[in-house]
Amino acid sequence: MSEERFGEFVLVRRHEQGHVAELALDRPKAMNAVSTEMARSVAAACAALGDDRDVRVVVLTSTHERAFCVGADLKERNSLSDAELVRQRPVARGAYTGVLELPVPTVAAVHGFALGGGFELALSCDVIVADRTAVVGLPEVSVGVIPGGGGTQLLPRRVGAARAAELIFTARRVEAAEARELGLVDVLVDEGRDREEALALAARIAGNSPVGLRAAKRALRVGHGLDLRAGLEVEDAAWRSVAFSGDRAEGVAAFNEKRKPEWPGE
Repeated sequence: MSEERFGEFVLVRRHEQGHVAELALDRPKAMNAVSTEMARSVAAACAALGDDRDVRVVVLTSTHERAFCVGADLKERNSLSDAELVRQRPVARGAYTGVLELPVPTVAAVHGFALGGGFELALSCDVIVADRTAVVGLPEVSVGVIPGGGGTQLLPRRVGAARAAELIFTARRVEAAEARELGLVDVLVDEGRDREEALALAARIAGNSPVGLRAAKRALRVGHGLDLRAGLEVEDAAWRSVAFSGDRAEGVAAFNEKRKPEWPGE
């Protein structure tokens, strides 16, 4: 396993010969509150991982024992002038869109508090694994703002418009069992096992074709929300991008030869 640090607060670990990368939020003194510097580092780490063709899956984790991420750094926000807040906005957005636009499958490993921007980072991932200590929510209206890291758009895509409205308007926190029941998280595991289980899931995903994984994610993301006819055209375009690839040839050959494929990744 190799490690690379992006700024002071983000650590990237590469597992399984680099095919699984772990993006660890590492600002423990502030329970991973997202400051301007941390947002910039998250965006930079995502840009590097997205360009790394050896990475097949990214797992978003936390080094803090009691929190995944408590959201925006409100202490920093309180010190910003209006003009400074305007300038800070694209930097903050860059962290969330960085995770959301990663071209490979992403898994969030959540324990403890995942609130506001912290939950939005998790929502930006394809799959959320949470342990039984997890507490999630989008409480932004309770401090006079709205979810601004994608929450108003990503949450209804998970749980429907009415449920998302109730959760956002009440600003309530949801504990792990209810979060799983409502679909706010996808996999619920025993306390302390969120990272381990998320990495295991990532390793399973990473065993598949890197070309196929990227194309499947592209079809899922681009096709979501389109009418069926348009969505099927998106799927067909993604299929055409993999149908004549080296990965497709290797996958079919390996299946017929009853062996594990050795993906060329192209």
